[in-house]
Amino acid sequence: MELNIHSETARLREVVLGLPYSNGPTPRLDETFDSKSYESVLHGVYPAEADIIREMEAFEAILKKYDVKVYRPDLVANCNQVFARDVGFVIDDKIIVSNIIPDRQEEIDAYENIYRQIHYKQIYNLPEAVHVEGGDVILYKNIIFLGQYAFEDYPEVKTARTNRLALDYLRMIFPGKTIIPLNLRKSDTDPYEGILHLDCTFMPVGKDKAIIYRKGFLNPRDADHLVEMFGKENVFELTTEEMYYMNSNIFSISEDVVVTEEHFTRLNNHLRTVWGMTVETVPYREISKMGGLLRCSTLPLRRD
Repeated sequence: MELNIHSETARLREVVLGLPYSNGPTPRLDETFDSKSYESVLHGVYPAEADIIREMEAFEAILKKYDVKVYRPDLVANCNQVFARDVGFVIDDKIIVSNIIPDRQEEIDAYENIYRQIHYKQIYNLPEAVHVEGGDVILYKNIIFLGQYAFEDYPEVKTARTNRLALDYLRMIFPGKTIIPLNLRKSDTDPYEGILHLDCTFMPVGKDKAIIYRKGFLNPRDADHLVEMFGKENVFELTTEEMYYMNSNIFSISEDVVVTEEHFTRLNNHLRTVWGMTVETVPYREISKMGGLLRCSTLPLRRD
């Protein structure tokens, strides 16, 4: 298998899409891993499996419409396997296997059928102390943006998924890239306050555009720097409500084609009419109640 990922928006050729089947029972409140799932369980609106299947099938249909080869992990009974991005990520021709929280180790094991098709020298298993998940890794030109939570209470914060050691490790593997760490605001119980991953508050689209939620960054200067980098006219800024529904967690098939959620009215209109993009919409609101959206559901393997 050829791995090749240098950006979020180059033409997609091959991708892993998570699985919607056999998700198991609704978790207890103390078993949730993120603030959106916490809220869903608390209010009794955690999604039904039939709705998860319907939404993921709609997403898969769009990917296949554009002749993208779609891989799937092996099925693990009674296990939520929707969010493939948590399990690993590709940069250039290397795949990094995430150190996800221990309760989800069986999700990684389900990717063995895919890893067998990749040369072993291209597979990087992280040292135990290095924590990073794919949702915190965003590629743009020769830059790796890295969402992190670099504070002493990291072990106590469920929604802190990428630590300071990840920065050093990625610098070692990719010495030719510029890596920009961005500390994210965290909350384990309030989805209006906390950011699970970097792609829930920032996402490049097209050739030189970006979607940004300013308040997701602990340091306001980080948001200012991103706006300066892309240019104010090339940035779509999200409201708190739009961040809550994960408007930044969209998925690019190419620089001109993006997949978004059908309810993202203001964003979808902007992408079409102002930035001139083709916007493919799918229903994904039920899946969003589990703390992730379209980008979270994918692990891209090859782009042009």
